[in-house]
Amino acid sequence: MYRLTSKLIIYRKIPRDSILFRLSEICHRFFEGSYEKEELAGEILDQVNALLDVATTYGFDRNLWHNYLAFLLAMTETPFTLVSEKVGANEGSVNHFAMHDLELFKKLFDYDFSEIEETLGLDCFTVISNYRAVGKPERIFNRSVSEKVQELSLRIEQAESGGDLYRCVTDFYRAYGVGKFGLNKAFRIAEEGEELLQPITATSDVLLDDLIGYERQKEKLIRNTEAFVAGRPANNVLLFGDAGTGKSTSVKAILNGYYDRGLRMIEIYKHQFRCLSRVISEIKNRNYRFILFMDDLSFEDFETEYKYLKAVIEGGLETKPENVLIYATSNRRHLIRESWKDKAEGDDEIHRTDTMSEKLSLAARFGVTIGFFRPSPKEFKEIVKGLAARRPEITLTEEQLLAEANKWEIAHGGISGRTAQQFVNDLAGSAGNPALKNQDGRKPFDAST
Repeated sequence: MYRLTSKLIIYRKIPRDSILFRLSEICHRFFEGSYEKEELAGEILDQVNALLDVATTYGFDRNLWHNYLAFLLAMTETPFTLVSEKVGANEGSVNHFAMHDLELFKKLFDYDFSEIEETLGLDCFTVISNYRAVGKPERIFNRSVSEKVQELSLRIEQAESGGDLYRCVTDFYRAYGVGKFGLNKAFRIAEEGEELLQPITATSDVLLDDLIGYERQKEKLIRNTEAFVAGRPANNVLLFGDAGTGKSTSVKAILNGYYDRGLRMIEIYKHQFRCLSRVISEIKNRNYRFILFMDDLSFEDFETEYKYLKAVIEGGLETKPENVLIYATSNRRHLIRESWKDKAEGDDEIHRTDTMSEKLSLAARFGVTIGFFRPSPKEFKEIVKGLAARRPEITLTEEQLLAEANKWEIAHGGISGRTAQQFVNDLAGSAGNPALKNQDGRKPFDAST
């Protein structure tokens, strides 16, 4: 194994403290005979333990060694892999080195650990080559990464020639990308001292069709996003209006709807706006479309972070990259808190209109503004009925359902999509309560009636 890893060229950036290189060094010592049996066995088990941690994190199954090697190929960013991300297989002298490395990886896939196992009295490599993972909830691993890496692993196993291997790897890069941006859909800004952008591994699977009503608003958001992912001119978007009306849900749904077309999302809060230039510098040359998502955005008079945002959107020397847009949600149409003092004739501000212009200038940088407002009582009923129809455990009649919904919204802050969802959640969770069951023989609730 050491002879294989020491010859890597394109993938030489794989960290030296990785499982691959540590196992390689262990194998080198084994075949040289410079080891203590118990000590070497312990070092191997340490690396197998690390491999099991990786498998648990990413939900790998079957052949964990193959999955791990495929994971390294999928995550290693080099000039070759980044170019392949944009154009797939391409002509050039670099292909000679790429083919060389991929053939080495194929040999690593087929590496025979049996002599090491027999000599040291181990069976760990035999077990991980035919591994049956314990079933686990998808929320504790990144399903998107897991499925893609295991697909690549299987295709490499089936490759019969160097050409087949080259095509399956470069096709993977072209289809899914490389590194964290290729395999993940959403990111957050990390704490000080960590890598700037960290993947969010458990994201909502909501779709726009799950949001009942607000068809005009959804259509406007779709039209702008369609233009963006297609590479046409598009605008920053501000979704404003009443609380609980689906603003944030709509943005999350957009990510799920367009992820497979290269859309990625970065969640950023106003106290992190100082990092905006660094974030944009990291993503501007990648083959993806990035939405910077700013949820519940608003500023008080004394807060000045919005100035960083203004400069990034429009006004700095460096223009915002064409693959970056900002989608923000807010309960305030103009984002910055306004007061009657701003408009008062007797105010001691000499240039009062300048103050107003400053406060309005941020919102003006969003080319698309979409209002989300509380539904009417009739719309609220339709939302409740639509949500309840998706929960077969709710067996109330329509009359019972709407009567309960009316009681709920009175006690929980009025009508909104969020209130309707909370009501339906509570009702579904209480489905085993005899007091809420339909016991009078009437037809259970059906949205079609």
